[in-house]
Amino acid sequence: MLLSLTNVPRNYSWGSTTLLAGFEGREPSGAPEAEVWFGDHPGDPSDVDGGGTLDAVTEGTLPYLLKLLAAGGPLSIQVHPTIEQARDGWSREAALAPDDPHRNYRDDNHKPELIVALSDTFEALSGLRPVTETRRMLDVLGAAPAVLALRDRLDGSGDVLRGTIGWILSEAEPEEIGEIIAAVRTAADAGSGEWAAVLRAVVDVADAFPGDPGVIVALLMNHVVLRRGEGIFLRAGLLHAYLAGLGVEIMAASDNVLRGGLTPKHIDVPELLSVLDTTTEEVPVLRPEVVGATTSYPVPIPDFALRRVTVAGEPVVIEVAGPAMVLGTAGDIAVSGADTPQHPLAVGAVVFASADERSLEISGNGEAFIATPGR
Repeated sequence: MLLSLTNVPRNYSWGSTTLLAGFEGREPSGAPEAEVWFGDHPGDPSDVDGGGTLDAVTEGTLPYLLKLLAAGGPLSIQVHPTIEQARDGWSREAALAPDDPHRNYRDDNHKPELIVALSDTFEALSGLRPVTETRRMLDVLGAAPAVLALRDRLDGSGDVLRGTIGWILSEAEPEEIGEIIAAVRTAADAGSGEWAAVLRAVVDVADAFPGDPGVIVALLMNHVVLRRGEGIFLRAGLLHAYLAGLGVEIMAASDNVLRGGLTPKHIDVPELLSVLDTTTEEVPVLRPEVVGATTSYPVPIPDFALRRVTVAGEPVVIEVAGPAMVLGTAGDIAVSGADTPQHPLAVGAVVFASADERSLEISGNGEAFIATPGR
């Protein structure tokens, strides 16, 4: 069975007013358009062509959530829990109403994510930079007392990043936050050599959230610029924030987010620190090579898998296992199942294939992403 899915963009304040409209070839609505959800998550199940929503078809069993994400400004700095942490948190908050603004856990599932850039570039913060490198970066910020206080904390022993982030979010005075931001602005205006791009990104974050302690947390993070078709996988506990660009995002079917700044929403610093993974490493950008018509984005979890398919005249047959979604991202294509006729697929729309479909034929000229459960 094949079903055509659509949904209405969610108007979060960080959403772009132009990216989704330009992608779909329509006039902008004038409002921020941040995300379009494709799935059966109770927070916003997809609409089925002909009536109803996808959760009535799947009974809420889809293990993944597919999204179009359009960032016109920074998202909150955030982490997601492991499945064990999510179950524990969900149990601890059982007495809170589902919509309680102080609730940290919206469900009992983990939320690993993969995002692949659809715009020419997609800018993000991902993971914590090695402390030795951050110390070198602080050398260009001068010797203001607050900068020296930040350096002193990073010069300590043990898990200095966890302690430093706790200080930034809970203990640092507003004047100290402002002094560090001013030093970043001065250094960015001077160019600052190898650190120019990251300092300019932090200045942009500060412009969007003046005086927010999360700006200093951003200073500790890896700055990443993806090219179209490149992706990053965000494991549990990995601190991250998207800054600008359009992407296709897939995640486990969860809405569990622990925030650490750049947001008016609830921030619980002790809970964030309990979930945070302070392991530092080079950002594992996925730069897969295209093999034939299909490009895969391997991830180390069973909840989802994502492939990109390009077609140019000759139809491409893709084997699928479990309920699948095909998201149109370029050109003019159609999707057919084993015993079902072609479903035209507009850019920005999705065709859902039930679990009884074992292969899908993609025809026309264009590009699509195929989401399935993992293996």
